[in-house]
Amino acid sequence: MLMSNLVGDVSSSARVLPELHGEKLFIARGRGAYLWDEQGRRHIDTALGFGAVLLGHSRAAVLEPVARALQDAASPSWAHVREHPAATALAQFTGAMSKVMFTNSGSEAVHLACRAARAFTGRGRIAKMAAGFDGWFDEVTLGNVSTAEAAFADGARPATERTTVLRFNDFEDVERLFQEDRDIAAVVMEPMLANAGCIMAAPGYLRHVQDVARRHGALVIVDEVLMGFRLFAGLTSLREGLTPDIATVGKAIGNGVPVSAVVGRPEVLAGFERGTVLRGGTFSGNPMACAALLATLQCLRESDYEALAAKGDALRGFIEAEFARQGITVSTSGFGTVFSVWPCATAPRSYEEASRAASPAFSKALHLALREAGLLVMPSPYGRIYLSFDHDDEVLGEMKTAFAQAAARMAADFGSTAPARAKAIPASA
Repeated sequence: MLMSNLVGDVSSSARVLPELHGEKLFIARGRGAYLWDEQGRRHIDTALGFGAVLLGHSRAAVLEPVARALQDAASPSWAHVREHPAATALAQFTGAMSKVMFTNSGSEAVHLACRAARAFTGRGRIAKMAAGFDGWFDEVTLGNVSTAEAAFADGARPATERTTVLRFNDFEDVERLFQEDRDIAAVVMEPMLANAGCIMAAPGYLRHVQDVARRHGALVIVDEVLMGFRLFAGLTSLREGLTPDIATVGKAIGNGVPVSAVVGRPEVLAGFERGTVLRGGTFSGNPMACAALLATLQCLRESDYEALAAKGDALRGFIEAEFARQGITVSTSGFGTVFSVWPCATAPRSYEEASRAASPAFSKALHLALREAGLLVMPSPYGRIYLSFDHDDEVLGEMKTAFAQAAARMAADFGSTAPARAKAIPASA
């Protein structure tokens, strides 16, 4: 396929994959747990729309109401019959954050949530987690994974006029932040530092951030674009005992159809209702998005999350054991439905540890070996493996076979070192 007019061959840089045998990968269609490329070859998918496709590709229960909405009118401009039911359905899962505003992407949702926090508090700066990904808009890209700012490279806290960062899982750094800066409108945090390789929050850390922020008059924004509805039908932060002021959700709530939302306490979002805070978006809350959300949430409400998590946990154990059998030390971090594979004995507990453990060459080699075996995973050292409800026992069996083949291939390619062959792989490719 010739892509002479498309910048970089993709519209989002996250889609870039290395060539295999000199060939680029272009996907033609997907169904269930599988994708088919333009040559008709079938691949098991574990990127799943970077977490958006939780039910499985092309689930009929979602596609049919979306098709009806498209036929009724794709963009009616005015209030339509699906928008209020969609907001009501979502609010059933979000506790005291009972007011809903729809957007089209997670990046838009975080941007709108930050605007809400600034308007409510009268303060100007947003604090985010170093190495966290809260969208690709300029303000919140400060401190993204692999940047000097994420590593606090010059020792000082990175900050711009509107954004600053703090170290994830560093209890004392939260206290220092508010001692240094009285202009913090809100802290944005994820239940798990997903885009840094599924770094788990230390016990009590998220509650600590919330308590310190509240003590200093700042709001708490939980970015659940990735984790919302991923572990159960609802928000992970609420299950962790948090009481956020605002949350952003997306991805899984539409099963791949573009839809996201800001949910918040009524008093925090009241400025939008009064018209004193700006919002817009031609396609925000469009009929197809609302139809997808309504259908997806109904399916997720009826889904067996516990069984899926158990399958994922078993797969994590198999991967670690199979690589160990080949003399390669790996570990995994995250949950059964979303996790990362690390070329080290203990999964990182901070971004500092993650940046030391990250091996682009290991991750690329794993990606290519698995792709050869019919399994698609992200090639990034901070990538994630997602499972959907269509990853049944048969698919999981195929995945185990692919990982076994990949472990054997990598052991043969890179030879033996102690304690981990992974360390024989060069740091860059």
